[in-house]
Amino acid sequence: MQELDQVQIHFDTNNLWFLNIALAIVMFGVALGISLRDFKALMQTPKVVLIGLISQFVFLPLLTFGFILVLNPQPSIALGMMMVAACPGGNISNFMTHLAGGNTALSVSLTAFSTFIAIIMTPFNFEFYGNLYQPTADLLQDVSLNPFDMVQIVLLILGIPLLCGMFVRYKFSKIAIRLASWLKPFSILVFVGIVIIALINNLAVFSEYIHHVLLLGISHNLLAFLLGFLIARVFKLSFENQKTLTIETGIQNSGIGLLLIFTFFNGLGGMAIMAAFWGVWHIVSGLLLSYFWSSKLQTKTQTV
Repeated sequence: MQELDQVQIHFDTNNLWFLNIALAIVMFGVALGISLRDFKALMQTPKVVLIGLISQFVFLPLLTFGFILVLNPQPSIALGMMMVAACPGGNISNFMTHLAGGNTALSVSLTAFSTFIAIIMTPFNFEFYGNLYQPTADLLQDVSLNPFDMVQIVLLILGIPLLCGMFVRYKFSKIAIRLASWLKPFSILVFVGIVIIALINNLAVFSEYIHHVLLLGISHNLLAFLLGFLIARVFKLSFENQKTLTIETGIQNSGIGLLLIFTFFNGLGGMAIMAAFWGVWHIVSGLLLSYFWSSKLQTKTQTV
């Protein structure tokens, strides 16, 4: 198992630039769907949004840390799990929430807000929990990660495109709405494409080591879904919002995680394999869960 920490995933400079640009375009597309009315609506029901953000940025990293303490995975795999848990919600969650009959407006708002907050919270959570667990703290020391460098990258990839997108929506709303309708499906293809490129370029590595992260990744993702659902139940949210919070907590922006791994850790084996596996698996699990709720909703409608 120790050799897994020495494995380097190959992702050249051109691919890294593509990843940067693709993620920036995706975040710009997310921002095109945000209007001032969304913020005003959220201010009327801040409780639900706050619960969603706490679920993502407080409880999920904490749960992940506890999961790691219990199972004691390889340090690089543990760092990959921490990285995924520290990322904001993925924007594919908006499509899944709509499919599941959840609160799509809340999903879009949570994705946008979590992406803004991630500029600070993603580097903070990753650095905090990474240094709290001794095996990963040793690995971080070897890499000499500067958290301010990570903040800078996250700001460039998330913050600036979001601000630009919101500005376009404010000034040219009709153009923004048309662009957003095209960029949303494009963004899903981009994230799938990012993971596929990483997989194709490193097929031999993934096929040899994927079994190390398979059960961990599936279990981690299922726990994230369960966490979102239980938190929503504890706070007595409507079933519509329970479904939304479940999906938002279980669907993470692993594309950002991969970008940070390739930028700061040179594609460190266990980290990259875990994040890439998440990138594939959470789409599968999220769609299965959404279709389950969708079919239940259709059955209920037909019987009424």
